[in-house]
Amino acid sequence: MNCPVDGTQLAMSEREGVEIDYCPSCRGIWLDRGELDKIIEREGERVVGSRGGKDEGEDEGRRGKRRSGLADLFDFGG
Repeated sequence: MNCPVDGTQLAMSEREGVEIDYCPSCRGIWLDRGELDKIIEREGERVVGSRGGKDEGEDEGRRGKRRSGLADLFDFGG
């Protein structure tokens, strides 16, 4: 399948059980039916799980940003 934006042949990657079609040229991302639902569900589980057992204010003073699961999922380099 070609990229609808620039016509480049799409590449496919599987991350955490989700098939992601992406354009190596313009870095556009296309998902098949149901794939976005899988991503949202997994990210929700990750967020809920990361909050368990922490006291309020425990992360105060931490410098920098935590990398989200979405950033890992959609990191194709480039």
